[in-house]
Amino acid sequence: MSLSIKSPTRVDLAGGTLDCWPLAPLVDSHCLIINFSVGIFSQVQLIPQQDSCIEVIVADLSYKKKFTTLDELLACEDSELTLIRVLTEYFQPKQGFKVESRSDSPVGAGLGGSSSLTISFLKAFGKWLHKNWDIYQIVEVAHNLEAKVIHAPTGTQDYYPAYQTGLHYISYTSEGTSLEIQEIPKDKLNQHMTLVYTGIPHRSGINNWQVIKAVVEGDYKVLLALRGINKVAKCMRTAIKNNQWIDIPQLFQEEYQYRVSLTDHFSSPQIEELKKAVLSSGAEAVKICGAGGGGCVIVWSPVDRKTEVEKTCLTAGFQILPLNLEKV
Repeated sequence: MSLSIKSPTRVDLAGGTLDCWPLAPLVDSHCLIINFSVGIFSQVQLIPQQDSCIEVIVADLSYKKKFTTLDELLACEDSELTLIRVLTEYFQPKQGFKVESRSDSPVGAGLGGSSSLTISFLKAFGKWLHKNWDIYQIVEVAHNLEAKVIHAPTGTQDYYPAYQTGLHYISYTSEGTSLEIQEIPKDKLNQHMTLVYTGIPHRSGINNWQVIKAVVEGDYKVLLALRGINKVAKCMRTAIKNNQWIDIPQLFQEEYQYRVSLTDHFSSPQIEELKKAVLSSGAEAVKICGAGGGGCVIVWSPVDRKTEVEKTCLTAGFQILPLNLEKV
């Protein structure tokens, strides 16, 4: 038996950071995050073995190692093994296996690549070991395990588009999390949106922890910025559902100002350089992906300026990542 799992990553349109507990209940009675799946995938192949031997291949890191037992794997402190070590400690498989993983997303891109990979692993091991989760249960498991991997607070928004493709409206209330999924408006996003990698990885755990810490310690400026981000998310939902795409650039601009108010680390010299370059080429707005500080940026352009904007990005030395929406 061989199990092959492929999970998409995501681009977040609005509301990011609010999924990090306990921010949502401190910000508003109803917080909202909007994101959509993109065709930049993580992949896991799992092959159970008849003996106790385990082979781990992490293609992105050119890492390959064999172990005679699970205990030997769990005792190994190689950094490349951190995720699989946490996962196997959770599952405690009774027989050996060969597992190979890879990710199309650049490290620290702000696209939820590590979360997508976690979902791929959970799907593969869950299918092998007969775990029957619904979407909320697998997100809870993924969220808790990934916190052990990064030793920092994690949000939950990234797991939903990895588990089930679509455009997601994720609501956080006192009663818990609820999800609404609609079809991705692929034509509109392809016409206006460019996904640009700055070349500098971000560290989401640190940025998110700074925001959580500030709110818990009573920083009213940060709390107001989060409330502004939540307001933008609700306006974004209205704009998308009513096909008011003309409103998106203004909402991105507002979100950008609120986000950089959270902490100086959400922007970076590279992001500011990119923003200046694309706006001068006719783009209407940029939006920081994920926790910022590097990683990817969304550039929103009029249809007739998109090609020129993309040329500017490439000339300035940035990398354009294809959305590949037709693949999700």
